[in-house]
Amino acid sequence: MPQKLKRDLGLLDIFCIASGAMISSGLFILPAIAYAKTGPSVIFAYILAGILVLPAVLAKAELATAMPKAGGVYFFIERSMGAPAGTIGGLASWFSLSFKSAFALLGIGIFATLINPGITEMQIKLIAVGFCLFFMIINILGAKEAGRLQIALVLFLISILVFYVVRGFLFIEPQRYVPFAPYGAGSIFATAGLVFVSFGGLTKVCCVAEEVKNPGRNIPLGMFLAFFVVMMLYAAVTFVTVGLLDPGTLSSTLAPISAGAGVFAGSFGIILLAVCAVLAFTSTANAGILSASRDSLAMSRDFLLPHFFKRVNTRFKTPHFSIICTTAFMIIIILFLSLENLVKTASTLMILLFIFANLSLIVMRESKIQSYQPKFRSPFYPWIQILGIIGYGFLIFEMGKAPLTITACFIACALLWYLVYARRGAKREAALVHVIERITAKELVGATLPEELKEIIIERDKIVEDRFDKIINDAKILDLKNSLSMEEFFGKAADELAGELGMGRDPVFDLLIEREKDSSTVIRPGLAIPHIIVEGEHKFRILLARCKGGIIFPGVESKVHVVFMLIGSKDERNFHLRALAAIAEIAQSKEFDKRWLDARDAEELRNIILLAERKRFLGK
Repeated sequence: MPQKLKRDLGLLDIFCIASGAMISSGLFILPAIAYAKTGPSVIFAYILAGILVLPAVLAKAELATAMPKAGGVYFFIERSMGAPAGTIGGLASWFSLSFKSAFALLGIGIFATLINPGITEMQIKLIAVGFCLFFMIINILGAKEAGRLQIALVLFLISILVFYVVRGFLFIEPQRYVPFAPYGAGSIFATAGLVFVSFGGLTKVCCVAEEVKNPGRNIPLGMFLAFFVVMMLYAAVTFVTVGLLDPGTLSSTLAPISAGAGVFAGSFGIILLAVCAVLAFTSTANAGILSASRDSLAMSRDFLLPHFFKRVNTRFKTPHFSIICTTAFMIIIILFLSLENLVKTASTLMILLFIFANLSLIVMRESKIQSYQPKFRSPFYPWIQILGIIGYGFLIFEMGKAPLTITACFIACALLWYLVYARRGAKREAALVHVIERITAKELVGATLPEELKEIIIERDKIVEDRFDKIINDAKILDLKNSLSMEEFFGKAADELAGELGMGRDPVFDLLIEREKDSSTVIRPGLAIPHIIVEGEHKFRILLARCKGGIIFPGVESKVHVVFMLIGSKDERNFHLRALAAIAEIAQSKEFDKRWLDARDAEELRNIILLAERKRFLGK
């Protein structure tokens, strides 16, 4: 059984990890490059890029609330589309995150030259390595400690950027927004593809989902808050910067925000925003190590990487080997690799992961696995996912031949790793097999994925088994296809219960008929709760039944498809009432009847009851 990570991260941590992963080069360097391509309309390019990333945000928010496990997008891909796709997705996520974090650390050196122009290239790299080792130690000490550092960095960053926007707005020159789109509307869309990567870090917070308190609420809420706050910051900061700087300066500077601050705050403003940029790169690197290390941890748990990656420090409850290996990989990138094409490749892989995330959501929904129960559901399914896949595919082809070639080689190497090493350990079924089963009407699947999702929900919702759950676990289940009369159904139920109650079949049948004569046990259309009292003490049983063709109860217009049959002795009267309350709470869900009829087998029927949201009585 894999060692569990400590749930230490709250809503503010999630917001700051997601925000910190976005506020870096996309804000402090990229606006100048983007302005050179589209002019003042760069403001709209950032907003359009934010809209383009929404399908991936919605998909990952849903998947993360259904499967809040370390590894995030890797875990989603592997469980939905299988180990080969999971190997590609996991390595792509680890690769792109590590490169993005390494680039952020090198960005610290670029801005350090504004403070000390005499810094050499090797000194820049050594500064980056030093920060990398510092963040490694922080992450090993605990996700909570890494989260606290992230909160401090991000809140300071946001406050300085808000100051920049408010103060700088007083000094803008309106004529600098004219002409607004000198290179035509097409340039806005092209530039949106360029700045799209600025939002890429947002969804990486899913990698630490296993360490989030109340993930069903905090993950989607934190992601959406970060998305809207950072998108507004991007638009506002870019708007002010365009108004502060003349076109020639803005097109050529490597530090547009610092240059903008220099207009209204002189050298103090330049240095302040340079320090702010260094902190932004710092927060991105910290979030990157925190997230990337969880990819290798999750892959190791699934036997797709060597076992030492999954080791969790007994004291700090963090994956220390995974963090150390991720840091070592980043240091190699910083010291030895040429980065220009690899930056584009990392961005291409990020977009590829967005495609995989949307495909994963479609597969999980269409698998109809009853234990796939996300707390947040993406709206406008499946159209927003289909549009996202098409849009991301277009962006990948716009990246150019070199990144496409390198990405294809990367995928080939990932598949080779799967065939040589990972295939022997990949024994799990994927949700895709459930989709194929639905299409072909063939029995292809086992119970491994539904059971794993069940365990994830129990952990996510902190479900503690009460007596009702224990009785449901042991309950007999009748799964009937054809329509039948009430008497025929009671006969089948009596056959199942007689031996368990130590009674003959006929006495049980007679008690059921007599109870029905007193008053109908059909409590609403489609649902009946027959209940009888038997002799003895401490006896209580529940029989569950589904009849797709419907049971015909006398005097009831609609057929019954759902039956909870309660059998108890007189001394169990109080528990009988609690069981009725639990059933009422479960059955009132608007999705209950549909899920009951859609369940594949008896075990899925049982899981619908066991995983339902309800008040649990844990006392005696």
